[in-house]
Amino acid sequence: MRAKTLISAACAALALLTAGAAAAQAPDSLKVTICGSGGPLPIKDRAKPCVAVQAGGALYLVDVGPESTENLQLWRMPLATVRAVFVTHLHSDHIGDLGEFNMQSWVAGRAAPLEVVGPPGVAALAAGFNQAYGPDHGFRNAHHEHDGIKLPIPLGLLKAKTIALPATPDPKAVQEKLAWSQDGLTVTAIRVEHHPATPAYAYRFDYKGRSVVVSGDTVKWAPLAEAAKGADVLIHEAQNNDMTRQMSGGLKMLGNDRIASIMADTTTYHTSPVEAAELAKAAGVKQLVLYHLTQAGLPFFTPEGFTKGIDKVGYPDWRLAKDGMTIELPVGGTEVKFGQN
Repeated sequence: MRAKTLISAACAALALLTAGAAAAQAPDSLKVTICGSGGPLPIKDRAKPCVAVQAGGALYLVDVGPESTENLQLWRMPLATVRAVFVTHLHSDHIGDLGEFNMQSWVAGRAAPLEVVGPPGVAALAAGFNQAYGPDHGFRNAHHEHDGIKLPIPLGLLKAKTIALPATPDPKAVQEKLAWSQDGLTVTAIRVEHHPATPAYAYRFDYKGRSVVVSGDTVKWAPLAEAAKGADVLIHEAQNNDMTRQMSGGLKMLGNDRIASIMADTTTYHTSPVEAAELAKAAGVKQLVLYHLTQAGLPFFTPEGFTKGIDKVGYPDWRLAKDGMTIELPVGGTEVKFGQN
């Protein structure tokens, strides 16, 4: 019996290593997987922010926070099919796994450099990770490139694509720009407000009549509701600021003035669950999924407490994200199918 168990475990490990070749995406859908639903705090079973989008046989990520690459590998996502990572802004909890994801997708057989698309600053981000992982690339190439197996170092690099949105006379007007167009998929960058982490972008993915918008980090931002109109799903960050103030006060009572102050500061540039529901209602989207849940998993967190007041908005089609949640939008229909890895 023990031998059978060991064999089963070995087979599972081998399947994981060959996941990129084995995994297949439904050919006619826009599919989203939440690969990181947490905030910057360490929370069990929640990686830092990351949203995976599959369309046209390719994989795309919106942000790649710490722990998210491990999730993608455990779920046997086809890493070799990745074409781009869309960066919402340059906070560490949104970019911390970029180097690891780049390395793992290259080793899995990615056929081109990985494009890193985002606001000004992504060129330095890509260059920094390329430099940091330079020796690793060399070691892996020297050790593993033999007998027909190729690991060309140029294919393992990050390639930056900076999206600069032009200034407008009205800072609260919709500011957006096409960031990607390939194989029927278009991705639009939308300016949001996350001062002082600026510029910060949301992204809208449109594929064969289906669409999803990922907010990134932002205050409640009316132009985002306008840009999200007609979308099937809005994936929006959420932070309960009453809980944040409670946590800040508790830390201060314990004498940790430094972290108490930092926690209090975060209330100025995030969106509450109630505000996210208000925005989804204004946009008229079919479904709202709340992610980047800062307090989820902490001792005082409950879903009911976190979302208190949201039902009064009158927008019923919302849910809290979990790592591994899938959202599939079949082409040619209106159905929104939720699942779990």
